[in-house]
Amino acid sequence: MKSIIILAGLLGFALADPLYGATAFNYHERFGIPAAERIRQAEYDLDSSRIAGGEESQLGKNPHMGGIVIALSRGTSVCGSSLLSNTKAVTAAHCWFDGTNQASRFTMVFGSMRLFSGGVRVSTEDVVTHPTWNPKTVDSDIAVVTFINVPYSNNIQPIALATGEDLYVGEWAVAAGYGINSDSQVGISTITVQKHVSLQVISNAECRRTYRFISDSILCVATQGNSTCAGDYGGPLSIGEGEERVLIGVTSFGHADGCEKSMPAGFARITSFRKWIETRL
Repeated sequence: MKSIIILAGLLGFALADPLYGATAFNYHERFGIPAAERIRQAEYDLDSSRIAGGEESQLGKNPHMGGIVIALSRGTSVCGSSLLSNTKAVTAAHCWFDGTNQASRFTMVFGSMRLFSGGVRVSTEDVVTHPTWNPKTVDSDIAVVTFINVPYSNNIQPIALATGEDLYVGEWAVAAGYGINSDSQVGISTITVQKHVSLQVISNAECRRTYRFISDSILCVATQGNSTCAGDYGGPLSIGEGEERVLIGVTSFGHADGCEKSMPAGFARITSFRKWIETRL
């Protein structure tokens, strides 16, 4: 009987908490710092497996992709970003402040297959989160980062922002990141560095079956075991190829039970924040 009462209490908490299952709130302590430690060790051991179930990227495959090494009072965390110009990138607001942990500095990493070494690396404290960013609801999980000039190359290029009112439901998009490769990743792998994965956009109505807090400014994808994972948050979700490629989402959250559970993943919808972003470019 006691176990039944405890289980009922936990279920009641889960139903009462609108963010139950999401990874954005208190991201750094729960996911980012542990992911940073695992990624750093993996790179040290010549391993860089990332995005769960995805494909290994090649240098220049996602030239807009940027990594972020995050300085916190409690340690080091990691996120991703998308390059918008020589001096600007967009990321998730929770990478800067997750409702509990406040970052003090970002080290932006561009043109590198590894997160903790290589590429063009610039430090900055100039991060502006959206004024309506709310860690308790995951609304407006988006931020603009400013840094010193980063020169373009074959491996470093900006990405255009999506325009219009297309919801992209049913379309296939590509997420990229430096995050961990699986929920159980603790050892050494032979898979190398940055990865990407194709994910199909689903309707917000379908996404609400898993997460009750989904607003119109959130874009969701189905995962089926292939998904973004800890360390990928803040990174890009894009459609198209080459000069036609556009950014449609910023990786915001996955399910707290793990990135291999075939639960939907959520992104800040770029078309909802385009005007705000453009005023800061």
